[in-house]
Amino acid sequence: MKVLKTQKCFSGSVRFCEMASLATSTDMKFSTFTPDGPLRGALIWLSGLTCTEENFMVKAGAQRYLADAGLMVICPDTSPRGLALPGEHDSYDFGSGAGFYVNATTDGYRGHYRMYDHIAHEIYALLETEFAMKDKISIFGHSMGGHGALTIGLKEKGKFKSVSAFAPIANPSRCAWGEKAFTGYLGGDRAVWAAHDATELIAGGLIHPRPLLVDQGDADEYMEKQLLPGHLEKACKEAGQKLNLRYQPGYDHSYYFISTFMRDHVDFHAGHLR
Repeated sequence: MKVLKTQKCFSGSVRFCEMASLATSTDMKFSTFTPDGPLRGALIWLSGLTCTEENFMVKAGAQRYLADAGLMVICPDTSPRGLALPGEHDSYDFGSGAGFYVNATTDGYRGHYRMYDHIAHEIYALLETEFAMKDKISIFGHSMGGHGALTIGLKEKGKFKSVSAFAPIANPSRCAWGEKAFTGYLGGDRAVWAAHDATELIAGGLIHPRPLLVDQGDADEYMEKQLLPGHLEKACKEAGQKLNLRYQPGYDHSYYFISTFMRDHVDFHAGHLR
């Protein structure tokens, strides 16, 4: 862990950092906010398409609420950087800035795009070793990062005390964003995709012991074709997964929406981490 920059914020510190990742075989950047005083727990935030480790820190308005709750947050980048893989930089929804939090198995990508391992193992271990956050960690995210938070939180339910998401790509096997990413990273076998799809995981019986919190703006332009929250709701109801899915009237897909309901998510995780 190498600290690149530190700035004071709400009686705490925002830090921009870098680590050598074995998962991606690259240096990976991330940011943290750590309030002064004793820490009660840590949150991992996973960002969406095109984002970096900076978006959440600048736009979400979370630091005040985290400081009040005694929680820190760590925000990893959304993909490896500095590579020149085939097609990696051709579009916003695949490759650079769009790692989709899976371990790629396709030629070219499998050696670097191992974002699942980077989050679930490396970032998690960093919180345990550098910040003494063993057994005090929860996960949340937005859009592509909401997909990542749900899938990683479900598959690693023994690690994460609670899971929440803002406008997640809830059923990526059934939308254009997910189909493109999964084909590029995992190949064409849809049966393989199911292991990286929250709706399919829950439908298959994978249940988190605590309720999931999901906020979705009902004016979100991506809701009907890309996010598919109704699919997640149906799977949870049929499988017995407790879910608090809140449709927020008039809100879109932006950080204006995220910042409006950020305190609810911080308080949700703080309650479980206590």
